Amino acid sequence: MAQLMMTTSPPRLTVLVVEDEPLIRMNAILTIEDAGYNVIEASNADEALALLETHPEIDIVFSDIEMPGSMDGLKLIHAVRERWPSVILILASGRVSPPVEAMPPDTVFFRKPYFERDLLTVLASVR
Repeated sequence: MAQLMMTTSPPRLTVLVVEDEPLIRMNAILTIEDAGYNVIEASNADEALALLETHPEIDIVFSDIEMPGSMDGLKLIHAVRERWPSVILILASGRVSPPVEAMPPDTVFFRKPYFERDLLTVLASVR
């Protein structure tokens, strides 16, 4: 009798999308989900940090820079790098272009509006 081989697909990566503009956040979430990733959303850095505390499965943080709250996206990704060093960091902004040395090492930066294919290329490189 032939034995069935169970193939397991790699676990889906989880992306935390941090964006205060609802339409931009929704578009990013749909793009990332359609590509096969799990998505968790936050509207500011404080919410993002709380979610990181309770969701150890988060692999990637994709954040806007300019947001209301106690910290902006740049401060957020520095906090994430300190507390969760293995998390992949992606930062985006339409108005602020931080110098490379102002971001943690290996941070990917996108100028808004970014191309969805560029975001998906970066996400695919993490797998």
